[in-house]
Amino acid sequence: MNLEDVYKSKVITAEQAATKVKSGDRVVIGHACGEPIEVLASMVSNCEAYENVEIIHMVAMSKSEYAKPGMEKHFRHNSLFVGGSTREAVSSGRADFTPCYFSETPNLFKEELPVDVALIQVTTPDKYGYCSFGVSNDYTKPASKCAKLVIAEVNNKMPRTMGDSFIHVSEIDYIVESNHQIIELNPPKIGDVERAIGEHCASLIEDGSTLQLGIGAIPDAVLLFLKDKKNLGIHSEMISDGVVELVEAGVVTNKLKTIHPGKIVVTFLMGTQRLYDFVNNNPMVEMYSVDYVNDPIVIAKNSKMISINSCVQVDLMGQVASESIGLKQISGVGGQVDFVRGANMCKDGKSIMAMASTTSKGKISKIVPLLDEGSAVTTGRNDVNYVVTEYGIAKLKGKNLKERARALINIAHPNFRTSLIQEWEKRFKTEF
Repeated sequence: MNLEDVYKSKVITAEQAATKVKSGDRVVIGHACGEPIEVLASMVSNCEAYENVEIIHMVAMSKSEYAKPGMEKHFRHNSLFVGGSTREAVSSGRADFTPCYFSETPNLFKEELPVDVALIQVTTPDKYGYCSFGVSNDYTKPASKCAKLVIAEVNNKMPRTMGDSFIHVSEIDYIVESNHQIIELNPPKIGDVERAIGEHCASLIEDGSTLQLGIGAIPDAVLLFLKDKKNLGIHSEMISDGVVELVEAGVVTNKLKTIHPGKIVVTFLMGTQRLYDFVNNNPMVEMYSVDYVNDPIVIAKNSKMISINSCVQVDLMGQVASESIGLKQISGVGGQVDFVRGANMCKDGKSIMAMASTTSKGKISKIVPLLDEGSAVTTGRNDVNYVVTEYGIAKLKGKNLKERARALINIAHPNFRTSLIQEWEKRFKTEF
C-alpha cells in the first residue's frame, strides 16, 4: 500500500474512535492547547459505555467534562497538573493528583503508569507520511511511543513545528480528521505591579542570556523590559506571544546560545494564532520532548541561563510554595524545579522566583513566617536563588537564615513588614 492508502485505511469518525477505548483503559490526553477536542468530546458522549477509564492530563484547556459530577462511574481523572477546569474535581475527591516533575512524565508512562491509549492531535502528514505534534510535544510524543493504541486527531489547522516533533502515519492506529481552531491562550492583563516585577527581573538579565519563562502576567511583563537587550536566546518548556515580538524586534536571536545556537527550543506552546502562525514551518523553532528540554543537565549547558517562575508563597527561610494553598492543590510543580536546578547548575545562571507581594486585594502577604499548614514545598530553600516582588530583589543564595529572612522582609509589602520584623526578632533573638 502507498502512503495515501495507508492513511485512508486508518480514517474513522470521532464517534467510532470513542468506541476503541475500553473500560479500565488508561488514556493519556494530548497536552494543553494540543488537546484533541473532538475525540474527547465523543468519549464523553459515549460515557455510558465505559467504567473506570483513567484519564491522565496535565494542563487541561477545555471544559474537562469527563471530570464533572456524575461522571465518577465512567471516568477517573488523574491530573499531573491541576488546572482551572479540573481543580474542583480534585479538591472534591472526584479526581486524583499525582505529583511529578514535568521532565519525568515520559518515564512515568514507561514504568509506573503504562499507557493503554494515547489520544493526540497532530498536523496533516507531509509527502513522506510524517505528522508534526505541532503545539504539544512534551509528554504527548513519548506517551504515543509507548501506548498500546494511538488515536490521532489530524487537524489541518495545527501548525507544523520542527525539531524532534514528528510521528509517522504508520505509527498511528486510527485517524480522525478535523479542522477546528487550535485552542488559544489570550495574553494576560499586565498591571502596575506586574510591570514593576518585570522591570526588576529584567535588570538581572544580561545580554546574551538564554531565558526560560513560565506562564502568566509576570513572565509576560518581563518581556516588556527586554527591548534594549541584545542577542537573547530561548530554552524554555513553553513560550507565548511575547517572544514573537522580541524575535521581530531583533532582541531574541539565539546566536550566542551554547547548545542549539540560532534556535528557540521548547516542548509546548500556548498562545494566540499569532504565535501559531510564527512557529508554523519556522526552522528557528525546534520542539523536543520534555525529558530533553526540561532535563536540568541539558538546561545547564546553556550559557547565562535564566529561569523565571511564579509562586504562591515564600517563607522566611526561603521555601517556595507554587502549587498548593494549604492542602488545596491548585496547580503542579510543572517544570519549575527542573529549570531552577538547571539554571543553578549553570556556572553563570540565575533562577528567579517572581510574585506580587500580596494577594486577596492586598489583604494577605505572600511573604510569610511559615508556609500555610499543609502547603507543599515546591522549590526547597537550598535551591532558591533570587526572589522578586514589586518592591525589589532579594538574593538568597549564600545567605544564612537571618540574612535571607531580612532580605525577604525588605521586599515584602510595607503593610506587613512590622509583623514580619516581629517574627524575625522573635526567631533570631535580636533587633532587626
